[in-house]
Amino acid sequence: MSSTPTDPAPSLTRDGSQPSSLLELDETVVDDLVTLLNEGQRGMVLNLVADLYAADIALLLHHLPAEESKQLFRWLPPERASNSLAELEDTFRASLLEDLSESVLTDLLDALDTDDAVDVLADLPEEVVLQLLTDLEDAEDLTELLEYGEETAGGIMAREFVAVRPDWTLQEATEEVRRHAADVDEIYTAYVQDEEGTLVGAVSLKQLLLSSASVPVREIMETDFISVSVDLDQEEIGEIVRRYDLLSVPVVDSDGRMLGRITVDDVVDVIRDEAAEDIQLMSGLTGEEETVDSAVDVSRGRLPWLIVGLVGSGMSGAVIGSFEATLEQAVVLATFIPIVTAMGGNAAVQSAAIAVQGLGSGELWLSDAFRRLGKEMVVALLNGMVIAALLCGTVAALGMGDIAMLVATLGLTMLSVSLVATTNGALIPFMLTWMGVDPASAMGPFVTTLNDILGLAIYFLIAT
Repeated sequence: MSSTPTDPAPSLTRDGSQPSSLLELDETVVDDLVTLLNEGQRGMVLNLVADLYAADIALLLHHLPAEESKQLFRWLPPERASNSLAELEDTFRASLLEDLSESVLTDLLDALDTDDAVDVLADLPEEVVLQLLTDLEDAEDLTELLEYGEETAGGIMAREFVAVRPDWTLQEATEEVRRHAADVDEIYTAYVQDEEGTLVGAVSLKQLLLSSASVPVREIMETDFISVSVDLDQEEIGEIVRRYDLLSVPVVDSDGRMLGRITVDDVVDVIRDEAAEDIQLMSGLTGEEETVDSAVDVSRGRLPWLIVGLVGSGMSGAVIGSFEATLEQAVVLATFIPIVTAMGGNAAVQSAAIAVQGLGSGELWLSDAFRRLGKEMVVALLNGMVIAALLCGTVAALGMGDIAMLVATLGLTMLSVSLVATTNGALIPFMLTWMGVDPASAMGPFVTTLNDILGLAIYFLIAT
């Protein structure tokens, strides 16, 4: 693509109607878009992104250099800019908004649902938020939402929903849905409230369409509905929505009054965020790291577990040093130290992964700890015997040192290390859950470091 105005702009779509994903773009197209932005070709740029979904524009903004990303965002029509804003990562979103005027921010926030708007406000400085709340249309709702925990039902719910009365006819209820259709995204259900605002039932759109218009709402409403408390953790909400195949779930206070609703698209975001958090915990990160974080922030998040690993490695070295006399008598033992530590770490991580997965999905409870441990011990013995046989056979075939001594030492070590490491990997997630700590952290350096120390101690005790 040439960057001159007379050349046609490249298309980011597969055909005339189907928007493409950024994942199908290559660096050349992105580079050409940067050129157009630098040359001030606003019309061509907007034509280039005209058919992209908001999520794809968000990804495009993320992949552009900082200044060009801000320029593209400023050029977007207000509605498209607002929709794209809701799809961005928190830290990156804050960097896009830092140079915008309060009037522009107000227009962007007014175009968003309250759940998305409160996420944006949470990224802004407190003094800016206080000023914006004096001008926003939904200031009262947003102020209330900001008071809830960020990872609770109150923090992720939207205040917009369709409410009907039990004594209304379905005709009246349908008209109420139509009145709110422009203001409430993704209407799946009309919620039935009494005069005090207490949630007493729910009516699906399918029921509204298929039932007689003159039938009262109370005759067809579902009274056996699922709701969540305003302070329930978002991870538990995700599990509820998954388990019961819900499209939306109402949020109520301690008196049963409906405060808002959480839709399945919000739950998808929650599941994605929780999965990302678990992956980072498994890698030994103490905080949620994002690609746009500064080097200092990234270092701060990674350093604690690296220090733990350093201390653990020092302890492993101390274990080896305490058996110096044994090593002097059979230097060949040092050859198998990496095998012992690798076997222990891998066995522990495998058993911990299954335990973490089961605890996270609800398939395993704390009361299942000993049942799970019994199964893992059988697995450890089976795997330990196979690995021991393979390693001993290799040692015998190569004729390394005192074959009888090595075979006996390595065979017993592989069995013992496999058993101990697997037991630790299976039990530690249950222990952390009992202590109220996310069990995913058991997958990090803690488990591997612990089993390095224990594995080496077992190895040299048997050798001695």
